[in-house]
Amino acid sequence: MTRRGWVLFAAMSVIWGIPYLLIKVVVGEMSPITLVFLRTGLATAILLPLALARGRLRGVIPHWRPILAYTFVEVAAPWVLLSHAETRLSSSLSGLLVAGVPLVTAVITRLSGGDDRLDARRVLGLVIGLFGVAVLVGLDVAADDLVAVGELGLVVLGYSVGALLISRRLADVSAEGVIVASLALTALAYAPFALTRLPSAPLPVNALVALGLLAVICTALAFRVFFALIAEVGASRATVITYFNPAVALILGVALLGEPFTVGIAVGFALILTGSLLATRRVPAAIVPR
Repeated sequence: MTRRGWVLFAAMSVIWGIPYLLIKVVVGEMSPITLVFLRTGLATAILLPLALARGRLRGVIPHWRPILAYTFVEVAAPWVLLSHAETRLSSSLSGLLVAGVPLVTAVITRLSGGDDRLDARRVLGLVIGLFGVAVLVGLDVAADDLVAVGELGLVVLGYSVGALLISRRLADVSAEGVIVASLALTALAYAPFALTRLPSAPLPVNALVALGLLAVICTALAFRVFFALIAEVGASRATVITYFNPAVALILGVALLGEPFTVGIAVGFALILTGSLLATRRVPAAIVPR
């Protein structure tokens, strides 16, 4: 990659590893729905004028059905579920569990008729990765927190389906237009519920700062940088940040919030990372006689 590509790659690896920490700080002061409304609303206010000026929304309306589906599975539902899960689980553990996205994406892609065949290496990767998730849950999750783990499982499923929608139904639509539309739709959908759940007291300074960073840096700026990264290095290389974000979430949670670094986290993360790398490695499609 070019030097600019490496800089953008490093920036995205950090920027999308930070939200877990920020969500943990903010969700203690407001409801998950209010948090997601403010996050998407502020990001929309920043990105929408830029998208309109660049003409990125022109091709969005004809694809409104898949965009609605994408909005639900990639933004509206996962962000609320993730925020609610972090009222029970640590930010570092949440980040590590969401690291299972590449594993689930590989399975869904294959089951839905994708051209990536599952060879022995990839099957081994899936088994290793799922075992890593089992280690995390078995050693670091209390019985009364299993609902939160289930919520993160739905987050992983949503992110995986969202990636499939982008590649199969929205490949010809501007990615910038799709993201801006999704953020705007989410903010509009949650507005009636969020506005009735606004905090009754002023937010602490740390929560205000975290909310601002979450909306401006980790959403609005993040998507701008991600678009630039895709343009510079291509979509395949850009998605490799998925392997680095959980490590950033883990380091920040332990260093800044004093979250425990346990044997389960160390072993589980190593297994999930190894499994993801093996399971998502592309192999030549099988030649099928016609």
